[in-house]
Amino acid sequence: MILVTGATGFIGRSLIRHLFETGRRVRVLIRSSPRSPRLPMGVPVEVAVASLSDERALRAALKDVDSIFHLAGSESQGRNANLLGVDMRGTDNLARMAVDAGVGRMIYLSHIGASRSSAYPVFKAKGIAEEHIRRSGVPYTILRSSIVFGPEDHFTTSLARLLRLSPGIFPLPGGGNSMLQPLWVDDLVNVMLWSLDNPETANHTYEIGGSENFSLRQIVAIIMDLQHVHRWLVSVSPTTMRALMVTLESSWLNFPLSSFWLDYLAVNRTCPVDNLPRQFGLMPARFTYRLDYLKRVPWYESAWKRAGRFSSDVAGKILESVRTFRF
Repeated sequence: MILVTGATGFIGRSLIRHLFETGRRVRVLIRSSPRSPRLPMGVPVEVAVASLSDERALRAALKDVDSIFHLAGSESQGRNANLLGVDMRGTDNLARMAVDAGVGRMIYLSHIGASRSSAYPVFKAKGIAEEHIRRSGVPYTILRSSIVFGPEDHFTTSLARLLRLSPGIFPLPGGGNSMLQPLWVDDLVNVMLWSLDNPETANHTYEIGGSENFSLRQIVAIIMDLQHVHRWLVSVSPTTMRALMVTLESSWLNFPLSSFWLDYLAVNRTCPVDNLPRQFGLMPARFTYRLDYLKRVPWYESAWKRAGRFSSDVAGKILESVRTFRF
């Protein structure tokens, strides 16, 4: 049995689909919520409703579990994020309970730049969480990832939405010069599965990223081309940008980005581009080749397609009626 935390995120949903396709039994750990969890449709999984702070519930959720994929994190929740309770204490609780349950491997998804000494809250929280895992005694594999992209992510899709909503200009923190190494979500999932099956990855930490480095400015330009929008890119100091983000986040319901998003862009999020081929035998997908989900179809094209489908349906019904009448 494999336990997955953070299963309702876009990485978690992709991981669950891949686990199901390989015939593995999956149990997901989700928090109690009045809303239905966003789990992949048509994929049978066991559900354990528990909080990472509830040790008794964690023990029950870990029954018969031999491996854990720990993806849960709170940074995407912005001002409602609980880095202390979820990322740090929650990971500590899970790792200690995993030892007691005899779990054979815990795979933790962290960030490039994670460190207890980091000045940025997200990276500091991830660094402390890594230390809890190493000290717990559970066999682990820690994957420090660069920015991960894919459908419904918190990076490219959020940028695309903000670009469409922005009034002619688009601010870039520090001029958009921070370097990123976007990693396709399915490549990350393949690395996680390979790590689980390979005993040589036990008790190791890896930094992984895509095959290309881009500045934030370059990424924004690529997304603008795909979206057929053009904005004037304006350099804004990180301090001003953070104040702007905090203001928008507190006044705009469901704002696409959180203030923690700026932490990702505060430092270069890169590693050697040959890490994936050298360490995992995987050639990562190119960034610009996997962005079809961001392409905007002109309204007249979508209307024409809908009209075509409608005409086909009507013609099919007429033909069926004629056949019925003849008989």
